[in-house]
Amino acid sequence: MKLKSSIRAAAAGSLIVGIGVTAGALSAGAATHNRDFQPQQVGHALFVETESASGNNVLSYSRSSDGTISFAGSYPTGGFGATAVGATADPIASQGGLTLINNNSELVATNAGSDTVTVFAVEGTHLIWLQQVASQGQFPVSVASHGNLVSVLNSGGSGSVAQFRLFGDFLVSQGAQVRNLGLSNTTPPDFHHGLGEVAYTPNGQHLIIATKLSTNSFDVFSVGFNGTLGATPVVTPSDNPLPFAFTFDSAGNVVSAEASNSSVSTYAVNANGTLTSLGTVSDGQTALCWISGANGYFFGSNSGSGNVSSFDETAGGAPQLVNVTAAVAHAGDIDSTVSPDGHTLYVESGGQGTVDAYSIGASGTLNQIETIFNIPVASEGIAAS
Repeated sequence: MKLKSSIRAAAAGSLIVGIGVTAGALSAGAATHNRDFQPQQVGHALFVETESASGNNVLSYSRSSDGTISFAGSYPTGGFGATAVGATADPIASQGGLTLINNNSELVATNAGSDTVTVFAVEGTHLIWLQQVASQGQFPVSVASHGNLVSVLNSGGSGSVAQFRLFGDFLVSQGAQVRNLGLSNTTPPDFHHGLGEVAYTPNGQHLIIATKLSTNSFDVFSVGFNGTLGATPVVTPSDNPLPFAFTFDSAGNVVSAEASNSSVSTYAVNANGTLTSLGTVSDGQTALCWISGANGYFFGSNSGSGNVSSFDETAGGAPQLVNVTAAVAHAGDIDSTVSPDGHTLYVESGGQGTVDAYSIGASGTLNQIETIFNIPVASEGIAAS
């Protein structure tokens, strides 16, 4: 029953008061709504964000054990999407614009046209709108979480990252935890210069930002024991220009998609926030911008080639190209996600309005399961529970 969730929310409210965060602080710049009492819904889901400028929505699909999906519903975020200057298939030109947090209990969607993020409670394929809160910057494009810390990356203007805390089901702004990145972007930003992604390292000790062509580097903030961000980032240039998106391998190394020459590079994260390159390899395709990983393999979306390449790593962590064309996708393939069990890869094509589903074999092979059509063209953001 939903009573469990409501008790958790009530307990979180007591905690907020106990540590001196007032109800006013919770709701400042935010609209909120509590979870309702209703039967708990279970099941696996796939979520896709439309990023429409006329009204942003999250599309929900049920996921079967064989990886196939069926439309379950559409949920307005209450905000507006937007499109980066020059973008076509990828309106916000980033990875992580739609992110599951807190053990998949909540879903956070960026509203780039409203400078807000929306928080939904997740009950199987059913979403419950809980909160819309200011992103503390312009043109939010990516969300990351670790424990009860949630960071939002703002790509417009000078660029910033804002860290929130999750209390119960709600994000609470931490005014002192906003870091300006000192960029010179427009709002909306140019799609090559807008920021690519933000993510916490698996151990939670660092917060990493891919800057794309703005600085061709990774900005790495320390994260203190109490969650405090370092005052300034440690900056490491990427091996190749246009570091767009990244994930992590089982050792906690960064696995980066670098779009200028469609390369994957890997980096060890040092305690002082510097990154040490472990190697780089190109797939010879066009615009490898997005990357997902499963079972020691990594899958890069080549948006300009309409396919997906696969990679693995040497014993020393250097990337290796496994298959240039591990899968044929639809033109303008962009964001991707892997099911939590590591069995299925879902690739979104903002250029064609599709989602392709592939089963992931033991050796990293991809076999197409199905294609879902009728996704709004130029949608971006995908997540699987």
